[in-house]
Amino acid sequence: MIEVKKNNIQALHGQATQTGPKSDNIIAIASGKGGVGKTWLSITLSHALSQQGNKTLLFDGDLGLANVDIQLGLAPNKDMGGVLSGRYSLADAKVRYPDGNFDVIAGRSGSGSLANLPSQRLFELSRDLGELSNSYDHVILDLGAGIDKTVRQLASQAQVCLVITTDEPTSLTDAYAFIKLTRMQHPDADLRIVVNMAENEHEGHKTYSTIRKACESFLKITPELAGIIVKDGKVKDAIRNQTPLLVRYPGSDAARRVEAIAQSLLKPKK
Repeated sequence: MIEVKKNNIQALHGQATQTGPKSDNIIAIASGKGGVGKTWLSITLSHALSQQGNKTLLFDGDLGLANVDIQLGLAPNKDMGGVLSGRYSLADAKVRYPDGNFDVIAGRSGSGSLANLPSQRLFELSRDLGELSNSYDHVILDLGAGIDKTVRQLASQAQVCLVITTDEPTSLTDAYAFIKLTRMQHPDADLRIVVNMAENEHEGHKTYSTIRKACESFLKITPELAGIIVKDGKVKDAIRNQTPLLVRYPGSDAARRVEAIAQSLLKPKK
C-alpha cells in the first residue's frame, strides 16, 4: 500500500501558483523522488523524437541540481543562471547538441537558490518557455525531483506529463504524491506512468499495478502506462561515458523501449 503524508500535500495544495496556458508540444518528465533515471530518460526521449524527424528542445528544469549538461558532456557558455539574472533571453541560452540533433537549454548545477524563484519570475519563465516552444515540434521538460513550487509551475505548462517510478516504496509514494497534487490543481492533467529499472517485464507490470490501484482507490483515476524499461547495464555505461544511449548502444533493450515510448507520444490519445 502506498502511504502519503497528507499534511505535506495539504500544505502544498494551499500554495497557489500562477499558471499559463498549456503548450500542446511540451512533455514534462517528473518524479517525486530523485535517482529514478529522470534526466537519462529526458535525454534519451529527446534523442528518440529527434531521430523520428521532430525538431526537439530539451529544457533542464531542475533549476537547483541541473545535470543534463553533465550527462551530455556539454560545457555551454550560457545557461539558466544567465537567463534568470536577466543577462540574456531563454532563446539565447539554447545550444545545439549535434550528436543527438536536438537543442538544449542547460540548467545551473549547484545553485540551490534558483529552486526558490519568486512566483512572478517563475511565471515569466513559464511564459517564455511556452513562447519558445512554438519554434519546436516537441519540448522535453526535465523537471526537478519533488513537488515544490518550481516543479509544479513548470509542470503546468505540459500537455503530457510522464511520471517515472521504480519499485522502491519511497519512489512509489513520492510518484503518487506528485500525481495527487497535480490532479488537485489540474484535474485535466494527462499523467502517464513510466516504470524504470524493472527487474523484468512482469515485475514492471506489478509496479505499475501498485500505483494504478492507489490512484483508482483514492483519486478515482487510472493513469496510463507509458512504458516499462527493464534494467540494462548499457544505460549506466552510457551515462558514465557522458554519451546518449542511442549513440553508444542504439540497439539495446532500453533504447528500444524508450523509442517505443517516443512513438506512443506521437499518436493521438484515444
